[in-house]
Amino acid sequence: MTVLSKKIKEAGYSVLPIVLLVLLLHFTAAPLAPLQLARFLLGALFIVLGLAIFLLGVEVGIAPIGQLMGSALAKSNQIVLVIAAGLLFGFLISAAEPDLHILAGQVDEVTGSAIAKLQIVGVVSVGISVMLTVGLIRIVYNVSLKLILTILYGMIFILSLFTTPAFLAISFDASGSTTGALAVPFILAVAVGVASIKKSSAASEEDSFGLVAVTSTGAILAVMIMSILTAPGKIRGDIPVLAEDSQSMLAPFAHAAPQVALEILMALAPILFIFLAFQKFLLNGQRDQRGKILVGLFYSYSGLVLLLTGVHAGFMDVGAVMGYRIALRHDPALLAGIGFVLGLFTVIAEPAVHALTDQIQEVTSGYVRRRIVLGALSLGIGLAICLSMLRIMISGLHLWHFLLPGYALSLLLMRIVPNLFVGIAFDSGGVASGPMTATFVLAFAQGAAKAISGADVLADGFGIIAMVAMTPLVTLQLLGLLYKIKSRKGGVREDGSNE
Repeated sequence: MTVLSKKIKEAGYSVLPIVLLVLLLHFTAAPLAPLQLARFLLGALFIVLGLAIFLLGVEVGIAPIGQLMGSALAKSNQIVLVIAAGLLFGFLISAAEPDLHILAGQVDEVTGSAIAKLQIVGVVSVGISVMLTVGLIRIVYNVSLKLILTILYGMIFILSLFTTPAFLAISFDASGSTTGALAVPFILAVAVGVASIKKSSAASEEDSFGLVAVTSTGAILAVMIMSILTAPGKIRGDIPVLAEDSQSMLAPFAHAAPQVALEILMALAPILFIFLAFQKFLLNGQRDQRGKILVGLFYSYSGLVLLLTGVHAGFMDVGAVMGYRIALRHDPALLAGIGFVLGLFTVIAEPAVHALTDQIQEVTSGYVRRRIVLGALSLGIGLAICLSMLRIMISGLHLWHFLLPGYALSLLLMRIVPNLFVGIAFDSGGVASGPMTATFVLAFAQGAAKAISGADVLADGFGIIAMVAMTPLVTLQLLGLLYKIKSRKGGVREDGSNE
């Protein structure tokens, strides 16, 4: 099996469960117009092919840039260079992240451009760049991950007191979406590159995790600070009720593709130019990997154009229509149940989740088996989306009612769970909130909020990515606590080795 065919298989597994669920609902609870269904299926095909090519490009081009950069920065031993590179690459990688573009586009559409797409992308990217730099400095100077996370989430809790419900939802959603398929491999590669310089293998392994966790807080802090400084007042959101139109099936694809192609070119071009300069001056003109990396960047560009065209032209619209029509049935059990099934499907089908479960089984020498991790994550994320549907239906139930106790429990567990599990758990929020959450599930929630009287599409429709991203923090740390207890009984150290 070729590498590309393997990636197509992975992408197909991610999208197929959503397609099957839509077809089931189409023939039962929420029938679609023929043209809508046809566009959805074509959009799904675009997403499968685009995601596969994009993931191949990330593996071949983006991740190697991160690892080369991390290793070169560590060897340079110049903190000024570490800060400059973290700020620059953090901004550029975040600005090119497809999940962030999808979320920002949704915010722009729902608010009628009161909160512009470029505003969200720019502010979030600034926050990501600052916190990526803080995370790199932490690794270089051996600062405790638990201490850094306690300080950062303490700041988030304080700022949340002054943040409106709508911006609270957007800020946590931005954190989950910006750590997506482009940013996470790059950030992890940088962390591995910097941590690999350390002499202690245990310290190196622990420091390989946690950078995504520190970096993702930048999105939350940046959006909250923007909300406080700009004081936008009361902003309500809305989405159009999508009806069948007389355009040809391909018209939305032809309309979306040129705009997407230009946006992605503008996002990826700076990464290319900075890499070429970085390769010439810091890597002494080494040419071994340059050709391969350039090909990888081209794959990333081509895949992103296909992926985002499919999302905008046919996929997300159907998610909103499904959510709207099912919510109009006024059956809370049905809406919550479909939310739970969506959660199960999205996490089981997410390739990055399977990679995570294999990794946890490996570092615990099989004490925490992948099936247990996958089952816990599936139930947790299913419950998270189910609760999100209840939050939309029940007036007076707000996002912070879930996020506050969830993050408080996470910070409490952090004090007693092995360091390795803390890093893995806080890194895994972006893994769980993958492409299907940022596209179909988010649109489904917005459609449901549109249909329910008293619900706000902006304050209630957003926040679902935040709920999904929070789940692994609690779930994986509880498993880490279980592993800690079992390892003490079984004569195994917390790093997985025998005593």
